[in-house]
Amino acid sequence: MQSWQIKALKLEVSALDALSDFIWQHALCCLAGGIAFLIVLLAWVLGGGLRRRFKQLPGTVYPAIVIRLPGPPPPQPEDFDPPPNFSAPYDHDDDDWD
Repeated sequence: MQSWQIKALKLEVSALDALSDFIWQHALCCLAGGIAFLIVLLAWVLGGGLRRRFKQLPGTVYPAIVIRLPGPPPPQPEDFDPPPNFSAPYDHDDDDWD
């Protein structure tokens, strides 16, 4: 290794040690800052931050929030009249063929 590479590695190690000490002393602030950064990053990505910028195409669909307002109640369903059960045994006593 050359001397400038050794100096660069020593400088990198000292910077990482300083960063480690800072994080150790201010852990809660670093955690809160990291969470805030991730929330902002998530909102940016979900908001379309990674999409390419093109002219608006005619078929572009944008999401919308629909709020249903209270209105008249829906009509009551009609009474269900099931068809006769043809698989049941036939009762000959009720026959009107006399």
